Amino acid sequence: MRYAIIESGGKQYKAVEGETIEVDLVAEEAGKQIEIEHVLLISDGDNILVGTPTVAGAKVAATVLDDTQGPKITVFKYKPKIRYRVRTGHRQKLTRLLIDSINIAGETRAKAAKEEAPKAETKRTRKPATAKAAAKKTVAKKTATKKAAVKKTAAKKK
Repeated sequence: MRYAIIESGGKQYKAVEGETIEVDLVAEEAGKQIEIEHVLLISDGDNILVGTPTVAGAKVAATVLDDTQGPKITVFKYKPKIRYRVRTGHRQKLTRLLIDSINIAGETRAKAAKEEAPKAETKRTRKPATAKAAAKKTVAKKTATKKAAVKKTAAKKK
């Protein structure tokens, strides 16, 4: 799995190819493709490139999906004994980005969908290893029910 740590709006985000992230508002229209050049780290399996402070020539290509707002945060200011109470709210403006590709110094890669085809799932049923094991299970169930029945009748006689 290839991922990168990028910086946008003074914050750091983990960008994985094919996934979406929410960053601070970007001044681009929905549907436009942008390139983020502030790449701090790139990991591709065992290969890790760490920038000082950024990885030279690395870019993350992303598509702007839409602009949204974050959850509402209530800010309450209060000073006791002087009747000062101020309540305000805030919703951060965000932009959703779809990460298309992570490029290193001019290297181009196919989208994540082409890398691996999904594996077909097969349904397995558990079977006992031998006929003896199956017989032991049924005998154990029968003896457990007999012991429970004996305990009930002994309790009634008293």
